[in-house]
Amino acid sequence: MARLSYWNPEDEKFWNKEGKKHANRNLWISVPSLMLAFVVWQIWSVVAVRLNDIGFHFSEEQLFTLAAIPGLVGATLRFVYTFAVGTIGGKNWTVISTAILAIPAIGIGFAVQNPETPFSVMLLLAALCGLGGGNFSSSSANISFFFPKKEKGTALGINGGLGNMGVSVVQFVTPLIITSGTFAFIGGNQVIANGQKIWLQNAAFIWVIPIAILTILALFGMDNVPNAKQSVADQFVIVKRKHTWIMTVLYVATFGSFIGYSAAFPLLLKSQFPEHISLAFLGALVAAAARPVGGWLSDKIGGAKITAYVLVIMGIGAGGVIFFLSSKQFAGFLAAFLVLFLASGVGSGSTFQMIPTIFIPKEAAPVIGFSAAFAAYGSFFIPKLFGWSVKATGTPVTAFYFFIAFYFVSILLNWFYYQRKTTVIPENIKQAG
Repeated sequence: MARLSYWNPEDEKFWNKEGKKHANRNLWISVPSLMLAFVVWQIWSVVAVRLNDIGFHFSEEQLFTLAAIPGLVGATLRFVYTFAVGTIGGKNWTVISTAILAIPAIGIGFAVQNPETPFSVMLLLAALCGLGGGNFSSSSANISFFFPKKEKGTALGINGGLGNMGVSVVQFVTPLIITSGTFAFIGGNQVIANGQKIWLQNAAFIWVIPIAILTILALFGMDNVPNAKQSVADQFVIVKRKHTWIMTVLYVATFGSFIGYSAAFPLLLKSQFPEHISLAFLGALVAAAARPVGGWLSDKIGGAKITAYVLVIMGIGAGGVIFFLSSKQFAGFLAAFLVLFLASGVGSGSTFQMIPTIFIPKEAAPVIGFSAAFAAYGSFFIPKLFGWSVKATGTPVTAFYFFIAFYFVSILLNWFYYQRKTTVIPENIKQAG
């Protein structure tokens, strides 16, 4: 494939004649690559649920830790991945970051077959799944270079939303694939309490071939954007920008909630309403599907306004979860939690749309990755907070009061800096933050 020598999506003639074609091709390879990254990142949210069923003897707190540790590592790696696109090129980094996902996938497939596998090994494999968590920052930063400002919200929403769908995919596919002997030739089956045979290794092995295919597609089908390379020092200037930190808080409230709730939801269902564990995939599905809508609405109406609505709804949704969880009403609990997921998905798209309107393109890309890195810690802290809440108070309800307080703070920040009628984001913010 010919190497791109010129890139300016704001040049309408270039965009219509050539740019849009290249941008869309890169987007539609980026989407499934990112989806696989989310699959690997969140695989423990469903594998951890079945470990004790097949002979492991981990405590509830240890299981929440296995679901949480990929979030801690993935969030930390996002800081590295954020600056990788500008340093070595978007295509190059997509190839590398997709290929290495095979390492934890293969490792988990072998480890779950032996109930004597120590917790420390499981913890290491969970940490390696954090490699998938880093990809979102680099993928989003890369795609932000390809599209003109008027279409960035929609493009980032599609990339992030369909990529986020990997969480729902892994939570939906895993219960189905582990009942099949697809990879029975690589180890045997496990027998659970009711005598049913399952093949838990399938939950990991099934993704190895798609990882290989997407690595090859990225290698031959994607582009490095010309003139997008920057040194880490040049990119790191964003940490001095006030608005970098404000937008990071808002993205933590939205995407951080989505990814944290996604990691914890299957274990919450199993502990509170075990008969409905098969519905665990619904939350992530709703949130991921809503993200492109959030980006599109923000392009049309304004990111700050959509974000304001979202944060209010999230507070109401969390209050609903508290009420229905306390009264053990499953239908209400599920409905309230789905409202939380829906709002967090829309908000993930709306906050991302806001960033390119505040920063110049070369700063918007690392800010997107940087805020995504902090938000990803939600997938660690939210499951851990639920684990603490259950251990300390006997119920996960207590954790939701912390979430509501954080949403309230986020509402105030969004209103004060971006939503007030008297608030005008001066042009120099795009230069000086």
